[in-house]
Amino acid sequence: MADTPLLEGLHVVDLASFIAGPAAATVLGDFGADVVKVEPPHVGDSYRALSRFPPNPRVEGVNYPWQMDNRNKRSIALDLKSPEARPVVERLAEWADVLVTNFPPRTRAGLRLEYDDLAPLNRRLIYADVTGFGEEGPEAHLPGFDVTAFWARTGLMDVTRGRGAPPVMNAFGSGDHPTAITLFAGIMTALYRRERTGEGARVTASLIAEGAWSASMWLQAVLVGGKGPRPSDRTDPPNALANVYRTADDRWLLLAFANEDKQVPLFLRAIGRPEAARNPHYADTPSRRLHAAEIAALLDRTFATRTLAEWRELLDAAGLTYGVVQTFEECARDPQLLANRVLVPIEDGATEQHLTIDSPVRLDQERKVSPRPAPDLGEHTDSVLRDLGYDDAGIAGLRRAAAVD
Repeated sequence: MADTPLLEGLHVVDLASFIAGPAAATVLGDFGADVVKVEPPHVGDSYRALSRFPPNPRVEGVNYPWQMDNRNKRSIALDLKSPEARPVVERLAEWADVLVTNFPPRTRAGLRLEYDDLAPLNRRLIYADVTGFGEEGPEAHLPGFDVTAFWARTGLMDVTRGRGAPPVMNAFGSGDHPTAITLFAGIMTALYRRERTGEGARVTASLIAEGAWSASMWLQAVLVGGKGPRPSDRTDPPNALANVYRTADDRWLLLAFANEDKQVPLFLRAIGRPEAARNPHYADTPSRRLHAAEIAALLDRTFATRTLAEWRELLDAAGLTYGVVQTFEECARDPQLLANRVLVPIEDGATEQHLTIDSPVRLDQERKVSPRPAPDLGEHTDSVLRDLGYDDAGIAGLRRAAAVD
């Protein structure tokens, strides 16, 4: 494993707010890039306040989403609307290898932060732009969150609910973070292109495109003339062997059998229903689909007789494929997540170790930077300005003009 992080020496300017754009910059920082977070003076990135909004959990004294998606960054408080800030923006563009933004197109244009505004300053610049609804079309100007553009707009929210139940709010960030990885992949692709051509590039990603990609198996069926699946009733499912069941201690198990002809006899013996193997309703896949409600009723009665721990022992012994519907509290203690360093310690100097979630990209031959605390607003304004060539007098002038804080 290399001693020097892979992206050490790479300069990244994070002009984005909230989740997908900043999270992509975080992954670059995980591999050693120097990431400068640009925030408006006095108020900072709105993401700093997100943990205070329901249904997000409240944790006193810990701004957990800010820490997760802005670790290992330097913060400069810069008023992008101030005329005196424009030279700073231009120096940042000249300094940067990568610039990340998620401003809506109209805002970007008003601030003169379009690709065509900045690329002439640095022909090697990778300009990475993430939007809610894409760059074109009648709704390109609309702000987009993952719950609106990724989940609601692409059909995912419609099918991840029970029949007759209303759609529910999905976990915040669950569409943003996959989109961040797509943006990171685009940035790395553009950096590879730059190695070959010497030229920078514009990289784009959107929440709506990521949602369509995530829903692509069923969306593709509709594109070729199929009918999209509707929300299902777990008591009358399309497939009783790809369904959830409640145990005696009010926990839920998910069955997921891919090779039914092999697994069904093993399963029926494991659950103490070997006689069901002789039932013609369960004999083959077409029969099992036709009698799915009957099978689901049988399995409801059966799984209600034992606890989750008892069922896990039986199903594991039979080598069957299933999942436990875990709580977040269980995930936070999951030995599999800990063993694979999905959860890693933050180097914050605290006596009690705090963990955070590592980004999911990993190379065996390259080490990542240990997570360090996310910056306070404007914590590194002076050091960043000095890196850009400003002296004490220049920094003082920017402060007098209220361009920086």
